[in-house]
Amino acid sequence: MPTPEKTRPAERMLTAGTLPVAATLLTGTIALYIALVAFGNITDYETNQQFVRHVLAMDTTFKDNGLKWRAVESTALQDAAYVGIIAWETLAALVLGTATVLWVRALRRPAERRRAQLTGSIGLMMILLLFGVGFIGIGGEWFAMWQSEAWNGLDAAIRMITFAGIVLIVTHLPAATGTVREEGRP
Repeated sequence: MPTPEKTRPAERMLTAGTLPVAATLLTGTIALYIALVAFGNITDYETNQQFVRHVLAMDTTFKDNGLKWRAVESTALQDAAYVGIIAWETLAALVLGTATVLWVRALRRPAERRRAQLTGSIGLMMILLLFGVGFIGIGGEWFAMWQSEAWNGLDAAIRMITFAGIVLIVTHLPAATGTVREEGRP
């Protein structure tokens, strides 16, 4: 009969494919991604500043666009919106980074999974709000970003909503938080 020390690595390998591990890795992936996005926007400020300015100015939408009255032409307001986006991304990265650490801890202490799940959910909802409300709703529809061939971020926004939504679902599956009941037990 093998000693407990010899079975530990095998047991660890079996737990690598569990939902808590998947939730940890997926949350960490989104945390890293949005941290890199925020870092890029801070260190290469001008590139995406131009993106935000063009979207809000609506200067690359259809020429006979009857929606141009919605355009924001003030560079101060455009830049304030961009700084707000960067701040939101940074905060989301911090929340998701914290959630990732909590998930790692919860792998050893299952009682802490709920806290990891809740923290991760807040960060993931921040991503869904940024890309769903901010980019698709406000940018895409209100400022008609969909009409622009040059300054259109809808595909990237849809990718992020899909990814964040999948991670949110994974983290809320019963097995991720240890709430699955064994057969025959109440």
